[in-house]
Amino acid sequence: MALSAATGALQPVLGKLATLAGDEYKRLKGIRGEIESLSRELAAMNAFLEKMSAAEDDPDPQDSSWMNEVRELSYDAEDNLDDFMARVAAGDGPDARPDRFMGKIKGLVGPTKARHRIAKAIEDLKRQAVEVSQRNARYRSGEPAASVSNKYKVDRRALAIFEDASKLVGVDGPKEEVIQLLADDGESKQQPPKVVSIVGSGGLGNTTLANKVYQELKWGFDCDAFLSASQNPDIVSVMSKIFSQLNKNYSAAAKEDLPTLITKIRDFLTDRNKRYFIVVDDIWKVETWNDIKYAFPITNSGSIIITTTRINLVAQSCCSSFSGHIYNMRPLDEVHSKQLFYGRLFNSEEKCPSHLKEISSQILEKCAGNKKDTWERVKDSIGRALRNASDSVMVNIISLSYWDLLRHLKTCLLYLSIFPEDFTINKENLIRRWIGEGFIHKQDGYTLHESGQMCFNELINRSLIQPAKLGKIFGQVKSCRVHDTVLDFIVSKAVEENFVTIIGVPGVNPNPRNKVRRLSLQNGGEIPAGLVISSARSLHVFGPNAKIPSLSESRLLRVLDYEDCSQLEDGHLTGIGNLLHLKYLRFNYAGDGLTKLPEQVARLPQLGIDIRDYNKIIEIPSTIWQLEWLSIRDAEVPDEVLDMQGLQVLGRLDVYRKSTEFLVGLGQLKNLRKLSLIFDSVGLKYKDWAVKPAKVVSSIAELSKAGLQSLKIRINGPADEILKEDWFPESDPPSAYGLQEFVIVAKRLWGVPTWMSSLVNLEKLRIPMDRVGEEDLKILRGLPGLRHLHISRLWGQIDPNDDFEAAFERAMEAHPNRPTFTHSTIPRKVDFTEL
Repeated sequence: MALSAATGALQPVLGKLATLAGDEYKRLKGIRGEIESLSRELAAMNAFLEKMSAAEDDPDPQDSSWMNEVRELSYDAEDNLDDFMARVAAGDGPDARPDRFMGKIKGLVGPTKARHRIAKAIEDLKRQAVEVSQRNARYRSGEPAASVSNKYKVDRRALAIFEDASKLVGVDGPKEEVIQLLADDGESKQQPPKVVSIVGSGGLGNTTLANKVYQELKWGFDCDAFLSASQNPDIVSVMSKIFSQLNKNYSAAAKEDLPTLITKIRDFLTDRNKRYFIVVDDIWKVETWNDIKYAFPITNSGSIIITTTRINLVAQSCCSSFSGHIYNMRPLDEVHSKQLFYGRLFNSEEKCPSHLKEISSQILEKCAGNKKDTWERVKDSIGRALRNASDSVMVNIISLSYWDLLRHLKTCLLYLSIFPEDFTINKENLIRRWIGEGFIHKQDGYTLHESGQMCFNELINRSLIQPAKLGKIFGQVKSCRVHDTVLDFIVSKAVEENFVTIIGVPGVNPNPRNKVRRLSLQNGGEIPAGLVISSARSLHVFGPNAKIPSLSESRLLRVLDYEDCSQLEDGHLTGIGNLLHLKYLRFNYAGDGLTKLPEQVARLPQLGIDIRDYNKIIEIPSTIWQLEWLSIRDAEVPDEVLDMQGLQVLGRLDVYRKSTEFLVGLGQLKNLRKLSLIFDSVGLKYKDWAVKPAKVVSSIAELSKAGLQSLKIRINGPADEILKEDWFPESDPPSAYGLQEFVIVAKRLWGVPTWMSSLVNLEKLRIPMDRVGEEDLKILRGLPGLRHLHISRLWGQIDPNDDFEAAFERAMEAHPNRPTFTHSTIPRKVDFTEL
């Protein structure tokens, strides 16, 4: 279905046209009528698409075809505007700022030639829009049916409760774990109802597990009920059905409102303090639970409530109401996967034909997420068959989660189709790509990056992507993966909507008639002859065997990412200065052939560059003073970085390799938000390392006042000597220092520095300590914003009888925020890879 891509593509075009039609651009008055007419036509299309998005069924073929046309028209419209912008900026020299789109047009509409070019583009776009609308009007028979066929569809998940117990695999272990969570702890005879919320992505067996527990335990209760809330529930109907199961004598009245039903259920359950067991299956929204929960009295000791959901926030809400437990569903382990696979196909593993044993093992490995270098065609067709199975049960299950997303989240999820199967996706990299593509819109009170983080967290929360790596310090999600089944679904959807063109994946073939909008090269893929990539907005190259295309063919690129491309050479970046819309450039594990960044990147003022895990020095030209975002690992930082006033991120700066003048000047980078420093004094004489810390400390204090949010330092040497400096002097007002995260990686400190009490906005702190005193705890308790504390302790310095950890735990319990407290042991040779 092309709906999500079509609506997403229209929004930026409408925004740009609205600005063009404003009073600010009076020189365009000759074509303002055409602009407004085109805007009205596209706005009408957008309104219709929004209406279609409320329908639960797929559109009919005619509507689907029309939406494809709208999507391509939207892309072409934006391409025309962006192409004009690129031509303008290219003529203005290296100081041009192409992303100030409307500012560029404003300066150029005076000349007759420029006005003529704009007028012709607008006229052509309007003609195409009218043709698309008229063609649709001629053949459409009426308004889109919201859900005509829904009443004939059966929710296959609902049938899970009728599955024969002998056919269920891998349920007994989780069943016993849930029962254990529901068990009476014996502490008090008067306990509130026990609550367990089962959470997991669609298809993992949430409903099946809840039903197994329900069937085993329900006989010991005065009354019981098992109901599915579903995605868009009629709450009154749900509550009526719950009551009819609890009270066999209840007969639903013709008209009952929600408060009346809640009162009836509560009165029935509180009468004689009935012990009840209620399962509310498939809750999608916190609001749904908030409506339902008031019917269940908290005074009925010995009662049980089980809920199931795909969404973590819903599970948390269910448990917070009754102080319950969250049970996270897990995929089948290897033993049960084999049992299910062989049992369903051959009745048992022993009955598997010998000629199918090898391929069966490989299929099982694929299901477990393991990679294989060589696949037979039948294995590659697994999952990819989703493209030809529109009524597949798994497609329907995943579709429910997909269509429940807001429009911008659908776009962000579809974007994950660019990544290879089983790929570990770095969170920061993904958010930067989203921002570069224009998918993230700044929300009130949040930065653009924070808005991107909220999108990422929402997809995690809905179990559509899975956490892959957690931070060693504070446990935050660092990277994610997409389950194979979900990836197959979004690849199918992205290809269908011409959202992404994928080359190098068996079974996924580009349509040469489609314009390429986003291009992903995988598995040594090569762009086939005849495929035009001039309209591509992003290029993603994965692996050392892919043939890297010339940048001269894709002047509209916004995102350019090379992942594990050892074949990359300096020549491949020729012409990068002409990519006037480029927002994000990334190299991850580039080879020796790439030695420098071209000076042409100086023409790209909104560009962010990310150089990761580069195993040698890369030359960064001093001319890129206007760069907005730079992240470097293991690369020499030039002194000219001090001229980059827009710089936001600077990583792994070796203090002792820089001059004192540089360290003092560092404090002038007022837009810096993240900074990581290395103090490696090993091999240096005291006089060589004793001076520079004082210089950089002064700069750090200035940066924190200007907006520095995250500071990470690695100290390979005497940490107390370095931290004895007054890093953050007392300030007026006390809130002047905005630092929110402070990570210190070192062998040990003998105490918490007294200046740390000035960090009133600090939320996350990691500090290495071997002993603790009351003064240390007092400083930590006095940090009003603290929410996470991590203490690292040198291996070999731990006395199992000391009160070290307990002292910190008591201090955090006494803190108003009740910060989370974690601790770790570090080896004598400190691992600094966390920076």
